[in-house]
Amino acid sequence: MNASSPVQSLDQREPPLSGFSRCHDGILSRLESFAQLPALSAAAERARQVAGDTVVLFEPLVLQHHADEEAELFVAVLRSATPGQETTWVSAMVQRLTVEHRNIEALWKQVKPSVKAAAAGKPADPDPAAIAELVSRYQSHAQFEEQEFLPLARQILGRDSNHLAALGLALHMRHVPLPVGYI
Repeated sequence: MNASSPVQSLDQREPPLSGFSRCHDGILSRLESFAQLPALSAAAERARQVAGDTVVLFEPLVLQHHADEEAELFVAVLRSATPGQETTWVSAMVQRLTVEHRNIEALWKQVKPSVKAAAAGKPADPDPAAIAELVSRYQSHAQFEEQEFLPLARQILGRDSNHLAALGLALHMRHVPLPVGYI
């Protein structure tokens, strides 16, 4: 056989069966990755669901909740507070809660594009630090409101049942669709 024969040069480089073994190694390696696909798909679907739920949570629920508190609850409590120290205390709490609303909303604006992309199943790179900050700030905000502001609001508004009824009606009216009128 001639030295330049393809069969002879193949034999000199590597025995033919070695190529099959290398090929199997590559196939098996890729199949190990493929075996992870169901778990990865489940995680991707869970990420899409969480992102979608979060978009629905913030738009409109959280934003509407903040607007309701600021336009109705805070105003009613301030209006019903006893002049002097109580009004000063309520005013400081309302100012703090309103600033917290704006900070939370600013953090939401920052993460919203990546959350919406994830909700749509598109590539997303959510900022873990911004998300952690948003969650932490909202937890702190809700805790202060639940432990400090709302008990005080119940006490102040509870002095006159008409004040609670007026707040309930105002909140209801904010969410009733306007009738379609005609001339």
